[in-house]
Amino acid sequence: MEWSLERMREWVAGGMQSVRECESSALGTALCLALLFIWYCYRVGCEHSAPLLHGGFSPEPRGGAVPGGVLASDLSARGGSLKLRQVGGVGGSGVGEEELNGFAYCQSPECFRCAKPGEGLNQRLYHSLQEYAKHYTWAGMGRVHKGVREQGRYLLCSRPSIQKPEVFFLPDLPSAPFFSREAQKHDVELLERSFPALLAEFESVYRLPSSRTSSSLPLGWKANSTPRGQWWTFYVVNQGTPMVLNARRCPRTWRVLGQLRTFIANNVFGNACFSVLSPGATITEHYGPTNVRLRCHLGLKVPSGCELVVGGEPQCWSEGSCLLFDDSFLHTAFHDGSPEDGPRVVFMVDLWHPNVAAAERQALDYIFTPGR
Repeated sequence: MEWSLERMREWVAGGMQSVRECESSALGTALCLALLFIWYCYRVGCEHSAPLLHGGFSPEPRGGAVPGGVLASDLSARGGSLKLRQVGGVGGSGVGEEELNGFAYCQSPECFRCAKPGEGLNQRLYHSLQEYAKHYTWAGMGRVHKGVREQGRYLLCSRPSIQKPEVFFLPDLPSAPFFSREAQKHDVELLERSFPALLAEFESVYRLPSSRTSSSLPLGWKANSTPRGQWWTFYVVNQGTPMVLNARRCPRTWRVLGQLRTFIANNVFGNACFSVLSPGATITEHYGPTNVRLRCHLGLKVPSGCELVVGGEPQCWSEGSCLLFDDSFLHTAFHDGSPEDGPRVVFMVDLWHPNVAAAERQALDYIFTPGR
């Protein structure tokens, strides 16, 4: 083989051309793979959208749409089953007496709390968990799987218990009737800083009916069943469903919810409302639906003679301060003050239990999506 400058030039030119062809081929292959991956993610997201853990909402609901961001999710992601409900008094939206009695007594087949626990519920929960794991992962699902598997045996147990959630029990979760404010420090401090704004919006929507009967409740308020006295609630979020008309009337409250890091915004265990207890009222002892949440009460108006008892332990509210408690424990509340003292008012919001891991929260959001 003869070596010459011309032959060297030919070899170099041929090598450079080969390199350019390889680079183009590799780039094209990478681009195709990227497009296929994006298409796959889009299809999976459309069919089974995983609920986000937290984030911002739209500051104000717009038009007739569901309030945006994390609180509402996408209607298509929920199969179009997300239902917006607005409850008002006579002359409002024409709701029935069962709806006026609040979520605990609504008798709706879609209400997890009203549905009787049994094999049907257990099968639906297990099917939803398998569906979630199929599209996402089984990683971190040990406790959730155990809870779903043993749910029927736990709920059908008739022996008395100080803690007995009515719908779902997550095993091996640290429990106590009351929790320190440090358990959800960021959200507790945010709520307490928002006390003036929340109190002002409560006063703007609260109009005590002169007859004090549920038939003349102002628009947006619900009357709940009590053995004596009156208990009214004004929901901004009810079982994971935004109450659009109520939210429009409380834009600052809506913004506060959007800033909370641990608000349960995407499943049926999440609620946010103003709760009013009239003088002389007592709430019957009852259990909450689950132990995966902590219920937070921010005192807005607290006369003397008001008390909350959880798991046999009494506590008193104070204005501008939060109480954190596990409402899966047997609990009650009462207002033994005089009529001159006025009502007891709290802002109630449901936060995640601090020991429920992020992967578990995402799975529970999927399993207990409203309307599933």
